[in-house]
Amino acid sequence: MSVQHINVLTDAYLITCIVQRGRAKAVLKAAQNAGAQGATIHYGHGHGVQEMLGVLSVAINAEKEIINILVPSDLSDMIFEKMSIAGHLDTPGMGMIYLTRVEKAATYIPQHILDAISENDAKKDNV
Repeated sequence: MSVQHINVLTDAYLITCIVQRGRAKAVLKAAQNAGAQGATIHYGHGHGVQEMLGVLSVAINAEKEIINILVPSDLSDMIFEKMSIAGHLDTPGMGMIYLTRVEKAATYIPQHILDAISENDAKKDNV
């Protein structure tokens, strides 16, 4: 029986971005251009926002797209900013984005990436 090795990531963040239906593709493209590797997109339905913003005469679509992206800490701020801009999140009713520290995550990591991480850690130790 072979021994399985689990690669555990401890320096990662989860970016969750909730946008109007149809905006996820642009947000994902911006994230990938900033260095994100991939994403999970699912759909949701907003509740309660329509009543609050209805007084201001802002029409809010209740259908939402939710984008989750696991990113390394050194890229998290840049990816977060690019996603915010692409989603037009500075406009009322367009959505929201938040960043959550991930304590531990496990996934397959190709050997060449593990080697590059080891080299970077060795360089940091020598400085």
